[in-house]
Amino acid sequence: MVAEFNGRIELDIRDSEPDWTPFAAPTAPEGAPNVLYLVWDDVGIATWDCFGGLVEMPNMARIAERGVRLSQFHTTALCSPTRAALLTGRNPTTVGMATVAEFTDGFPNCSGRIPAETALLSEVLAERGWNTYCVGKWHLTPLEESNLAASKRHWPLGRGFERFYGFLGGETDQWYPDLVYDNHPVAPPARPEDGYHLSKDLADKAIEFIRDAKVVAPDKPWFSYLCPGAGHAPHHVFAEWADHYRGRFDMGYERYREIVLENQQRMGLVPPGTELSPLNPYADVTGPGGEPWPQQDTVRPWDSLDDDEKRLFCRMAEVFAGFLSYTDHQVGRLLDYLEDSGQLDNTLIVVISDNGASGEGGPDGSVNEVKFFNGYIDTVEESLRYYDELGSPTTYGHYPIGWAMAFNTPYKLYKRYASHEGGIADPAIISWPKGIAAQGEIRDVYVNVCDVTPTVFELLDITPPATVRGIPQKPLDGVSFAAMLKDPEFPTGKDTQFYTMLGTRGIWHKGWFANTVHAAAPAGWGHFDADRWELYHIESDRSQSRDLAGEHPERLEQLKQLWFSEAAKYNGLPLGDLNIFDTLARTRPYLVGERQRFTYYPGTAEVGPGAGVELRGQTFSVLVEVSVADAGAEGVLFKQGAGHGGHVLYLTGGELRYVYNFMGEDEQSVVAPGVVTVGDHVFGVRYERTGTVEGSHTPLGTVSLYVDDAVVATRADVRAHPGTFGLAGGGVAVGRNAGHAVSAAYVAPFPFTGGTIAKAVVDVSGAPYVGIETEIATAFAKD
Repeated sequence: MVAEFNGRIELDIRDSEPDWTPFAAPTAPEGAPNVLYLVWDDVGIATWDCFGGLVEMPNMARIAERGVRLSQFHTTALCSPTRAALLTGRNPTTVGMATVAEFTDGFPNCSGRIPAETALLSEVLAERGWNTYCVGKWHLTPLEESNLAASKRHWPLGRGFERFYGFLGGETDQWYPDLVYDNHPVAPPARPEDGYHLSKDLADKAIEFIRDAKVVAPDKPWFSYLCPGAGHAPHHVFAEWADHYRGRFDMGYERYREIVLENQQRMGLVPPGTELSPLNPYADVTGPGGEPWPQQDTVRPWDSLDDDEKRLFCRMAEVFAGFLSYTDHQVGRLLDYLEDSGQLDNTLIVVISDNGASGEGGPDGSVNEVKFFNGYIDTVEESLRYYDELGSPTTYGHYPIGWAMAFNTPYKLYKRYASHEGGIADPAIISWPKGIAAQGEIRDVYVNVCDVTPTVFELLDITPPATVRGIPQKPLDGVSFAAMLKDPEFPTGKDTQFYTMLGTRGIWHKGWFANTVHAAAPAGWGHFDADRWELYHIESDRSQSRDLAGEHPERLEQLKQLWFSEAAKYNGLPLGDLNIFDTLARTRPYLVGERQRFTYYPGTAEVGPGAGVELRGQTFSVLVEVSVADAGAEGVLFKQGAGHGGHVLYLTGGELRYVYNFMGEDEQSVVAPGVVTVGDHVFGVRYERTGTVEGSHTPLGTVSLYVDDAVVATRADVRAHPGTFGLAGGGVAVGRNAGHAVSAAYVAPFPFTGGTIAKAVVDVSGAPYVGIETEIATAFAKD
């Protein structure tokens, strides 16, 4: 509420008394702490050494030594929902984020648009005099609003952050990231061959943002929301960081689990007698239509692997570990700056992972995670081709699901499963040396991510505001555990927490946990009323090893009814476990609407997924209007996607060339030699779908290259992506290939030279190429 003016206004300013109270910017209380939220990605609780794992994280240990580790911290099992719950202090379904921002739908629980009446911490602190910075992964803007034509209401600067540097989506290439600075895309400041990596870039910006303000107002506190991409796929890191872990994981993921469980028990992170859950606890479960448990969610026992498979799987774990340690090192630079500048002791630090370790690599791991989003399981044979390149820009890798189970020790399952601890039980550390005396201690109390911001409010002595930006606020769903941080015997006051994610369900109530047995999306099982429920005393049985449903049927029934009661309270329905293709086909308010023809121009920002044309294996044509000034003209005419999947039309050496890069493993080329002549031309390509690969869902088609209205080269049986070119790096550009090159035949950005490009047209209507070309050529002649 704006304060009233209490000065005095007379005819003459000399006789008047000013009052700056209604007009001056808000000022934080004297001595107020800085707040740092550090959010890791897809890191299971058994990963870091300070939680019993074998991955060295000296700077996370540094924070833990001066803070409190939470051994029963829980998230939502997926990225966007956890981040929404963290920043708002409410359940993700309350704020419309029941799933990731790319797969939202038109219901209150999963619209992907956090309501203004559930403000983010950034909005609250900005009104109270804190500077606010967002650096790294955002993932809270729906896909259809993540473009330059869309509303920026759900971009970081629209939600209380004063500065932003990072990426909007759920993942990005760590060597060639899709960067946004404030409200506009930017190119990375360097290339990987020059030593660039996103983790270092983000640390640089986090330090820069703080310094920029501190040089002006040294006593003004800040809130920094720092979210590196580690350890979400793609797992990218310099070889020397991965090499540090040579041999570290040679014991295999099953022995890793045994070693880490011993560490966890010795450190007091799990109760004595905690058992390891089975590797494949639901291998015999079938879906309502007799569907087997998904192969994608099945672990291959270590002793069933041959030597090459073991060697490959170990290297994938080494790359992942190196990625985390490298990023920890970059975070350490931020901590060093805070310590050297005298800020560290009065900085409230909250460290979490947004969900458990990820099983999206499938049973064999992957050198190209784009395959997961197209319904494929990668093969060992394909991955072995890239063994020496794992972690480099030529890969887009993910470890096999066995390591997800290992990094979630001792729990069941992994990311995506809100029904089991492997998806929702994660590492968390809270440190504030000036305000919390406890150092190096553990708190074994049930906490959920929605409880964090209410706790921070209490630690900052802020009453949850009734209004933010003049908008009345809904009550917080979370419960503060601030008192418990100072006194381990103090209860949090939390009795119940409900969960739902991708068709899986669970509910915790006073030490008990009831959950369904249901394969998570993209399984597509449905028939949720047929789900079998399990019951565990999670207080003593953290790994959900002893199902007590048969012994306590009444308690189970009470918890089932409680789940539905909580779901009604917090917008928990509808449930969704759709497969990837049904999800992509859902109607959403894309700005492109039902358009079947798209026009792109040189010199504009790259147009990413959700705003650009989506091919999805259908027939399409690409036509580019070009004025060739000399026969040596060369460069990219049109590109979509990147080196891990995409297609590109370009000129080089007097030739018109087209490459459809299938999943990063097959550059399917079509070349028309000696066709480039000086003058005005329409260069184009037509992909005509003719069928599918036998026994597969992979589209097949014939590619024809055109100069004006004449076919100059063809190729049959070209495989196409049935879904997307990727969640990152999949943009459309004309006249250049910024970022990762679609084809290894040229060096990006390979801008077009030797002429000018007027525009490019992509048509997915199925209309004949020559008819489209005639129409475009006629318009071209008039320009």
